[in-house]
Amino acid sequence: MKKNILSLILALAIVAQAFAQKQTPPAGGTPKDFKLPAKAGKELANGLHSSLVQYGALPKVDVQLIIKTGNMHCAANEVWLADLTCQLMKEGTTSMNFKAISKKVAAMGGEISIFNGMSNVNISGSVLSEFAPELIKVIGDIVINPAFPASEIERLKSDLKRQLTVQKSVPQSQASEKFFQTIYKDHPYGRLYPTEEMINSYTLDKVKEFYTKNFGAKRSVIYVAGKFDDKAVAQAIDETFGKWIAGPEVNFPAVTPVRTNEIAVIDRKDAPQTTVLLGTPTITPKDKDVVALQVTNSLLGGSFGSRITSNIREDKGYTYSPFSTIQDRRGASVWYEQADVTSKDTGNSLQEIAKEVRKLQNEAPSKEELEGIQRYMAGTFVLQNSNPGGIINQLNFLDLHGLEDSYLTDRVKNIYAVTPEKVSQMTKDHFKYEDMTLVLVGDKKLLEKQIKQHEAAKKMK
Repeated sequence: MKKNILSLILALAIVAQAFAQKQTPPAGGTPKDFKLPAKAGKELANGLHSSLVQYGALPKVDVQLIIKTGNMHCAANEVWLADLTCQLMKEGTTSMNFKAISKKVAAMGGEISIFNGMSNVNISGSVLSEFAPELIKVIGDIVINPAFPASEIERLKSDLKRQLTVQKSVPQSQASEKFFQTIYKDHPYGRLYPTEEMINSYTLDKVKEFYTKNFGAKRSVIYVAGKFDDKAVAQAIDETFGKWIAGPEVNFPAVTPVRTNEIAVIDRKDAPQTTVLLGTPTITPKDKDVVALQVTNSLLGGSFGSRITSNIREDKGYTYSPFSTIQDRRGASVWYEQADVTSKDTGNSLQEIAKEVRKLQNEAPSKEELEGIQRYMAGTFVLQNSNPGGIINQLNFLDLHGLEDSYLTDRVKNIYAVTPEKVSQMTKDHFKYEDMTLVLVGDKKLLEKQIKQHEAAKKMK
């Protein structure tokens, strides 16, 4: 009996060991290009564009009205006036306050929001499919008939001042402000924050003037994505927006970003860590090599398994959450690496970043490493398009940058077409460490000595 039990245990151990051994995973499937859903839409007589996309099986619909305005149209002495304008729009229309609007949309099984950015004002909502026409009417009421209640302006200005105080106290915000001021100089893209005096000067008349000068049908696109009745939605758009004033033409201020190797230090006495922001202007989404640039960024610093992240986070332990990214504005793009590193290791971190850049310039990555990055990017792209809101975001990106549908439909194919040699060449052409702008926010006494390591890194070959 004991002999049988021992034999059974031995057999089970052998089986367990076999399963425990590392197995070669099956080969991945052939990557498929993204198929853009069919779009319907038109341009109204006043210039408003519509784009309607039937997508998904759930009885839900996303509606977004995007107006091509925002902080890019704020004067140099009126930064965040667009934010105040949108905050006042949230207070409601001439027929309903925002609390009543929110309750109305909630009864449709959804919610509504207003967001202001650099280049877009976005009024959006998501509701059950049957309420799509009604949501369109609500969004139209908000943008066409804002109440702009005078009683709320001082409260909202106080909110903006509190927000400004908080953001200006954060080292990452301080670094971003200085970095983009350096890159964009006097352009609106380089003006991230107002002064408190600016906010104090804003009046209801200024808000109304900003609205009149910058809102209208010509600058607007309404997107509808999900499951909905095409005829009812088209009719609701015509009835709601057909009589809206045409307003101003689309206007993106001309921009020429500056490439400089300037070093800026913002002192935070006794800070235990330094915020490092290092970057340079680069090519825009309209450039033929933009996908190769994006792949190169993901491999260098733009993904969790990227080289810079693995080096200064995993291997050296200088920082917890470094990352690199490409910020795309209409007409200009900037690549930058950002990391919060321990103060004493600031210089070492810069040298390691420079080392990874130089290495990628001089040695093409292995095929295996590149394929891992390509799978990551292709998978992320699929996830971004897995819901109606994601589809709208992609369509708006095409519109903002003046791109053809092929930017999306050929994207997976173009990602996998990038070769190791192309990555190395892109690094040589567009990631020149010696030409990068550097902003450091930390203890100035400690940084003065470590900047010499950055200067030495600039001369590395």
